[in-house]
Amino acid sequence: MTQPIIKKAVFPVGGLGTRFLPATKAVAKEMLPIVDKPLIQYAVEEAVEAGCDHMVFVTGRTKKSIEDHFDAAVELETELESRQKAGLLEIVRNIIPPHVSCSFIRQSHPLGLGHAVLCARPVVSNESFAVILPDDMVDHETGCLGQMVDVQKQTGGSVIAVDEVPDEDIAAYGVVSVDDDKSSPARVRHMVEKPCRTEAPSRLAVIGRYILQPEIFPILAKVGRDADGENQLTDAIAILARQQDVYAFRFHGTRYDCGSKLGFLKATVQYAMKHPDLADGFRKYLNEL
Repeated sequence: MTQPIIKKAVFPVGGLGTRFLPATKAVAKEMLPIVDKPLIQYAVEEAVEAGCDHMVFVTGRTKKSIEDHFDAAVELETELESRQKAGLLEIVRNIIPPHVSCSFIRQSHPLGLGHAVLCARPVVSNESFAVILPDDMVDHETGCLGQMVDVQKQTGGSVIAVDEVPDEDIAAYGVVSVDDDKSSPARVRHMVEKPCRTEAPSRLAVIGRYILQPEIFPILAKVGRDADGENQLTDAIAILARQQDVYAFRFHGTRYDCGSKLGFLKATVQYAMKHPDLADGFRKYLNEL
């Protein structure tokens, strides 16, 4: 059976970014730069590389800068052209490829990740789709989503990216139980959202990459809210896994949790050391330290 091609990627970007206050008081967290590109651009580039050509942003009240970033900037382009800044002009014009379209949906109330994904239902419709959380950056020659698309073509069903985390971090993640702890991909048996260390079924934590079948939407519409009043995507995927195959995939690459200050700084250092214009000078500076 030919598996569906993943063409739409959903970006839940309505969060307040409170861990980065005061920087995020007036600036969207997803617009914070890793060297010279905002987090959201890295995420979109990963989706484009994986074959997606329709980006669906689920935004909030303070996120207009994301929409502006992926829109044409006529005044800026005119200024760069008049100053003969051809290199910068090319960068600005190619933030998003011409064949890629964008949709923006407002999540009027912050009711959790599951609710944010459900908000994308009118645009996604009955297609398989990807979900990317820009907070999670994965550094690898082949992007994390591209790796997952290959897995989805081989297995069918839904695919979620997982990473082994230390015991002390388990309570911050959704955690999966799989058929075979040593295999990847492995069929998901059960999922628990933010379990305590003693109740976690494994150390395999779900990170911000998903390929989901459209059957997730009616489940999201019915699943209840947790103690914090939020609709959890993990709870809906756990139900989906009882109805059809869901696979956990241990991706290749180094993951940076850019939702934390320490993870953000680590990613900045790593990407600066790889930047063609900065690497030599930055490495020299680090050595001098």
